[in-house]
This record gives sequence, C-alpha cells and structure tokens, in this order.
Amino acid sequence: MCDYSLHHVASRPAKAGDKLVSSSFFNSVSRGFADVDDPHLAVCLRPGTELAFDRDVEVEPNFILFPRRKIRSRVARFRQIDIDNPTTHHDALEFPDGRIVMVTRLVPGQVATVLQMPVMLNPTETAAQKRPAMTEEARRWWPSTEPLR
Repeated sequence: MCDYSLHHVASRPAKAGDKLVSSSFFNSVSRGFADVDDPHLAVCLRPGTELAFDRDVEVEPNFILFPRRKIRSRVARFRQIDIDNPTTHHDALEFPDGRIVMVTRLVPGQVATVLQMPVMLNPTETAAQKRPAMTEEARRWWPSTEPLR
C-alpha cells in the first residue's frame, strides 16, 4: 500500500476518482502520493491501480547534476517491486512502454487521477463468481456458453 518509509505518516487508501499529487512528506526521506486537498495525508495505492497524470510525467535524475527527465506518457499502473527486501522502497509506476519508475523519483507537484482500482477477490471467490450478470443486450452479442446440440 504505502512504502515502508511512510508508515509513520497519516494515510488513507485510494479510491477511484481521487485527485493525487506527488509529494515529499515531513520527517520522511520518501516521496509518495498525497491528497490534493490535504497535502499532509498520504494516499496509499494497491498494486494494479491505474493513474492518469495531468501532463507528461517528470522524473528526478539519477545524479544531481543531470536535468530532470520527461517520460512521454500520462498514464501508469502502480506496482510494487523488490518486495523480498524489506528495507528498500517498493512503490513504482509502470508505463505503457514497460518502463518502471520508482515513486520516490517523481518530481513533487505532479497531479494524477485514480482511473481504476484493481479488483480484489475474497480468497473463497473465483473470478467467475465476481463477474457481474450480463444484460439482455450483452447476451445477444456474447457467444453462448451452452454446449452445441
């Protein structure tokens, strides 16, 4: 949800439609996403959450002497990497071209909207049980699941 270095910051889970801003937090070496209306409140994302940024994403350089980089994309999927290592940052964004950028490298002040949250199944549910019922219109166009006679 939130990187290990943000556990002491007030936080809440993200929901679809949230407006977030990439932020640095007081008393933390980490960066993450904050609520646009409450910059001291970290917003925690689940892996698979899809974001749309207001403009092309900007990333801090690897070395301080280099300029910021722009990633020519405005959409990304949140994911966590290196989860086997408990003392490293895990929060990252994956872009459509496959590039992965750590959230800690995002330039502060970038605004993003949560487009879609990942589906969370109960351990006893299957994806088929979670699927919504089809409407009559959809049934006309969807192939039948009944065996042929």
